Amino acid sequence: MPIYVDESGSLPAGAMTMAGVEMDADQAARLLERFRSVTGLHGELKGSRTEPLERAYFFELFERFGGRARVCIMLPDADARGARPRDLDCYVALLDALVSDWLGDLGEDCAHFVIDQGRYDAMVEEDVRQDVMRLLSHCGTARMVDSRRSPGVQIADVVANSFFSMAIGSRRSERIRQIVAPFLDADLLRTHRIKAPPAPPPGMTSPALRGSAGPEHHHK
Repeated sequence: MPIYVDESGSLPAGAMTMAGVEMDADQAARLLERFRSVTGLHGELKGSRTEPLERAYFFELFERFGGRARVCIMLPDADARGARPRDLDCYVALLDALVSDWLGDLGEDCAHFVIDQGRYDAMVEEDVRQDVMRLLSHCGTARMVDSRRSPGVQIADVVANSFFSMAIGSRRSERIRQIVAPFLDADLLRTHRIKAPPAPPPGMTSPALRGSAGPEHHHK
């Protein structure tokens, strides 16, 4: 079964989160179709544009259509001074932790990761994909996809954004906390807090973020 991966936020924005959603591809498409028909959504499903009542309905559908998710959360190091970690280093640390979490759950089953593309350029993302493949020691696949063409990645976006909103204490955070609580209790959602990586040595540059993925504004 595929595991769909998307991230939300950045350390300069207060937190960075990454969700891995396990769901059958047909079920993911059915979930998105049902959500659209009830809410009137047109275009891509984005967590940052999902209001609390719609989000509550989303998580009810998430359970109905057999979803499970693991979410990794990274907060800025409150004791750190000076330079921040590179965005790419934070992303890779979250992705490595998320993949490892899922591999621990799946045991001997092959893992098939479907990862949102577009945060970095194609060459950097290919390096990221190869990094995931190295973690899949016995079997499995990893591929990058355009979220607009993947219901599963859009679902992962809403999950990641929900935990980003809670992590930064947004105006919606308490409502979202109440929405996700029963799904955390049922172990359909599981979280893992990881430490931010160290800042790079002076002079080391970071790959440019693309479009709206800038560190101050990437709240997906």
